[in-house]
Amino acid sequence: MLSVVIPVFNEEQVLEELIKRTVPAIESFIADYEIIFVDDGSTDNTLGILLGHRKANPKIKVLALSRNFGHQAAYTAGLEHASGDLVAMMDGDLQDPPEVLSDMYNLIRKEGFDVVSARKSSRKGNRMRNLYMQLFHRLFGKVAGLGDIGNAGNFSMMTRKAADALLSVRENIRYLPGIRSFIGFRQGFVDFVRDERFSGKPKMTFLKLLRLAGDAIFSFSKFPLRLCFFLGLTGVIVFLAAGIYVLVAKAMHIAVPGWSSTLLSIYFLGSIQLVFLGIIGEYVYRTYKESQNRPVYFVKKFYGGTTAD
Repeated sequence: MLSVVIPVFNEEQVLEELIKRTVPAIESFIADYEIIFVDDGSTDNTLGILLGHRKANPKIKVLALSRNFGHQAAYTAGLEHASGDLVAMMDGDLQDPPEVLSDMYNLIRKEGFDVVSARKSSRKGNRMRNLYMQLFHRLFGKVAGLGDIGNAGNFSMMTRKAADALLSVRENIRYLPGIRSFIGFRQGFVDFVRDERFSGKPKMTFLKLLRLAGDAIFSFSKFPLRLCFFLGLTGVIVFLAAGIYVLVAKAMHIAVPGWSSTLLSIYFLGSIQLVFLGIIGEYVYRTYKESQNRPVYFVKKFYGGTTAD
């Protein structure tokens, strides 16, 4: 059986088209499936629309969370409730074309891959937003040491063995594409063109994307700490050279610049120290959050049983 996990948050404008395309796309290559929609605390009629479609198609299941826990938490909730031998993750705004699921399925079944990620060959829509995303994926792939992650996001399909491995990673601050690459197994890619959002405004604002990028980099890389070290080392070298210059200038009775250079030096060193404290603080904060060991999400109700909900 195939389980497809789709998190949604205030997507009432998209759901009709999403279900209209997703169900036939899945049924074109497999008959035994379930679609788990994770309602991440929507405040519009998203839940009502989903329950209406569930009455017509019991293979549609709805996991309603108690509040908005965020994109990665919603995916985690859906994965933990999925029962299929294969598990797919797909965004609910139709930027991930459901027709690509068949290509992932074929790679797993015919080529023996455990994980198949959808890799964006190009993107439609806002150019600046797309540029930010491309730059992030390139930076993350290098600093995290996960070179095979490419330009892949959440859109993917895994075998049950790989999905269980992914779920065994119990981090509270989660970046699933990174974890998916981290678990290993035999991984493949399907290239696709990422569409524009079907309708409405993006739920992942620039600040949310920036926060997710921070979670990804701080969770999988020592790069920020190494950057602190090299910046500090550079500062030491620069001001060691400046100190030598001052001593030589005094010995040779050469006029030394006044207080401006001193103040600039103080401000420069102070700024570097504040940056260092901020970066170290990020790691301390993440350590604190992990030590709390709070649940990633809470379920209000799962509409997925064989009996009437």
